Amino acid sequence: MAQPTTESLRWTIADLDLLPDNGTRYEIIDGELFMTRAPRWKHQKVANNICAALNNCSELATLGEATTTPGIVFSETDNVIPDVVWASYTRLETLLDEAEHLTGAPELIVEVLSPGADNERRDREVKLKLYTLQGVQEYWIVNPRLQQVQIFRRQRAILELVATLLIADEITSPLLPGFSCPVAAFFH
Repeated sequence: MAQPTTESLRWTIADLDLLPDNGTRYEIIDGELFMTRAPRWKHQKVANNICAALNNCSELATLGEATTTPGIVFSETDNVIPDVVWASYTRLETLLDEAEHLTGAPELIVEVLSPGADNERRDREVKLKLYTLQGVQEYWIVNPRLQQVQIFRRQRAILELVATLLIADEITSPLLPGFSCPVAAFFH
């Protein structure tokens, strides 16, 4: 009689090459495969607005740069595609491999929530834990439906919620001296 297997399947980066290239977004966190559809128009517009605001500040002060939907390969079993990342120029030099993939934690990661309980759980719980473990300094969870931004900052070695900003608020970051942007600008 065969015994049931108690080990769960652990996905790796190599497994991603076996999956169809059909517009589905694949991420692996702690060996678990997460699949989502390509982001909606409004989702991408919000991500692009955030990226532009971060880059406008960064270019003036020559601090670093932001980009949308970069893949980050933390390990063979942790491979994610955040909506926006920002890295200082100093850190960026150490994060990029020869193929120009990010291989470590940028200072700031932004996730724009997609509709659905599974998507929200992934961003609010699973990715929050991963980004804490990987050393991300600041994590923004952006909710287009509520037009709000939750800011998590590294305190005592973990990312803790420090503010929930609404549409009428200004967002700043200690990572970006001089950066100030109306939250409303993310959603126009």
